[in-house]
Amino acid sequence: MFTPKLLRSAIGGSARLPTFIGHHGQYRNLQYRELATAATRKSKMVDLSRELYHRSPAHPFHPPVIITPWDTHQEKKAGNTILRSASYALSMSDHAGTHVDAPKHFGPGGKSIDQMPVEDFYTSAICLNLSHVELKASISVSEMEEALSKSGEEIYQGDTVLLYMAFNKRIHFDDPRWQHDFPGLSLEAVHWLADKGCKIFGVEAISPAPEGELNFQAHNACGERGITHIEGLDNLEQVLGKGRFTFVGFPLRIRGGSGGPMRAVAIFNDA
Repeated sequence: MFTPKLLRSAIGGSARLPTFIGHHGQYRNLQYRELATAATRKSKMVDLSRELYHRSPAHPFHPPVIITPWDTHQEKKAGNTILRSASYALSMSDHAGTHVDAPKHFGPGGKSIDQMPVEDFYTSAICLNLSHVELKASISVSEMEEALSKSGEEIYQGDTVLLYMAFNKRIHFDDPRWQHDFPGLSLEAVHWLADKGCKIFGVEAISPAPEGELNFQAHNACGERGITHIEGLDNLEQVLGKGRFTFVGFPLRIRGGSGGPMRAVAIFNDA
């Protein structure tokens, strides 16, 4: 949701917000100049998404990514005009690459990805440094609290919280260990994020918690608490220590989907 907090951030942090009146949302005291400045202000964008390619690694529970040529610049003619276009056929899971899990993924009755509000994927965000965590280890609540304290930030209701574990720096994407040796959250840490008001958290790995029972527990807890997570993030070191930013990651609108591949981006507005 584009909250007053986000609006204040966009227009410099101290601007007076509009007062809304009337049933048509008419308003007064809207500071047009400041809002126009916010709209045109230069922004730095950081791509947090993984590259998708033929046979790019996927979770063992999901089908592989298959990308094959379909249209290969062969000549097509309409009248006197020639077109040489290209396209590819894709076959992959709705959990391929950088993606978000929909509540439907956690159990029957949960919302599918097309039923999730798009506002959930345009939020204020922070990134916590958990790069000290050993491979395959679970992160405790005390470690989360320490990381939050060191960041100098707070978690507000509706925030996206990205968790940098330096996993992609330690194990290459094409290394078979990338699918198994990741660290992640303990069950208690998932509940801690939910208690703080975090709506979505994100990790570099293919799962939010270490492989096995802990991972199942983390997924179940997300379903129980009404939160979710993004998997397969990259380049988190580029947003670490930079303070608060805007996270944008709109998933594909897949009818009945249990997840959605996305292009995840961090946006920093210049002061």
